[in-house]
Amino acid sequence: MPLLLDTPRSYETGDINELPVAGSVQIFEGSAVGINSVNGMARPLAAGDLFVGFADRNADNRLGAAGALRVRLREAGKIEVPIAGLAVTDIGKLVYASDSGAFTLTALNNSLVGHIHRFTSSGLGIVKYAAQAIPAA
Repeated sequence: MPLLLDTPRSYETGDINELPVAGSVQIFEGSAVGINSVNGMARPLAAGDLFVGFADRNADNRLGAAGALRVRLREAGKIEVPIAGLAVTDIGKLVYASDSGAFTLTALNNSLVGHIHRFTSSGLGIVKYAAQAIPAA
């Protein structure tokens, strides 16, 4: 239905998000974060998870119930990470994560994170990343 009146709304700016954390887990600052497909909660990324960003700060929910706290995430940007087998000729290639701190150019069973933006040194590069869209149910 089209609006017929002014409708003030709440807006968010930037690439920051906060998601509920799964129970009994700790997400360290700098961790790649994924969504647990079983309960829809954020956790340290596991291979195959939907990538939702990098943790901007620590979220320790080891003693809490699912959703007891939230993790602050950077959903998009550029980040320097170690990448297995990275070479200077890999600029533009897709980057995947096999866990919260391991990055690779291998897609098989891993989670898409972004692409090589710049080669820094052997095995280290700048990745331009973006959270993956959460598919509609």
